[in-house]
Amino acid sequence: MTKHHGAGNDFLVLLDPAGSFEVSTEQVRWMCDRHRGIGADGFIRVRTGRMVPLGMELWNADGSAAEMSGNGIRCMVQAAVDGGMATEGEVGVETGAGTKSVIYAKRGPLSGEAIVDMGPVVSGDELAARSPLWPSDHSGMTLPEESAFVAARFVDAGNPHLVVILEHRPDGEVMLNQGAALQMVMAGGINVEFVWPGPADGELSLFVFERGAGPTLACGTGSCAAALVARDLGMAGDVVPVHNPGGCLSVSFLGTSVNLSGPTLRIAEVLLDAKAFEIWALAVDP
Repeated sequence: MTKHHGAGNDFLVLLDPAGSFEVSTEQVRWMCDRHRGIGADGFIRVRTGRMVPLGMELWNADGSAAEMSGNGIRCMVQAAVDGGMATEGEVGVETGAGTKSVIYAKRGPLSGEAIVDMGPVVSGDELAARSPLWPSDHSGMTLPEESAFVAARFVDAGNPHLVVILEHRPDGEVMLNQGAALQMVMAGGINVEFVWPGPADGELSLFVFERGAGPTLACGTGSCAAALVARDLGMAGDVVPVHNPGGCLSVSFLGTSVNLSGPTLRIAEVLLDAKAFEIWALAVDP
């Protein structure tokens, strides 16, 4: 198993061509635990695909299954190329959100660059500024920096998102509180992105509170969702640099498809110790 990150969004990746490794919620929680385990935003098992070379199975840090991750799939393909399950160039990957095409190129012994054809990213309903779905924090605020609010919209990027567009960066504590609360406006949870213009014209900055992981340093599908809403509002064009806390990702609109590109880095090879899992399971409430 190896550990990788894309713009700071980190994943543990296991190459398991036959899909024989049994994965439990508890095991994923242990592996992703940043204090008692290895630490990651998610866990990915790579198997041989049914109709294309690769299949991706993805779990969030809390052990819940997820459909898709734009950064995760890029890290996964890097691991597959490094491990001999795929070669550089274009490769098909089966995901819980359908089959995706990934173009991967090595940039160094540990680094790479990947472009993912995310397929269609679809806008949904608006969340009105005075909707009762907005949570209140301890101060009674119903919106993050209410005077700076531009729009909020649900987006399907293969997984569910709520994109909140603001005129400028809100307070960090407000984003944390609102992100945690807004995550529950949809049954099963939703990814929440707070988005504002800059640092340059046509660029976006983003803070994400991910379903099943909390605040992370980057979100690929969230960057695509944010770019779509901003483009619809006239804030961005067809190529959108999205500045995540952990680095910049690029989102491009090509007809009905959306492409996501960014770097990947292999961090470590990991050897698991089953005894450590037993100790973790005794120390942590299920």
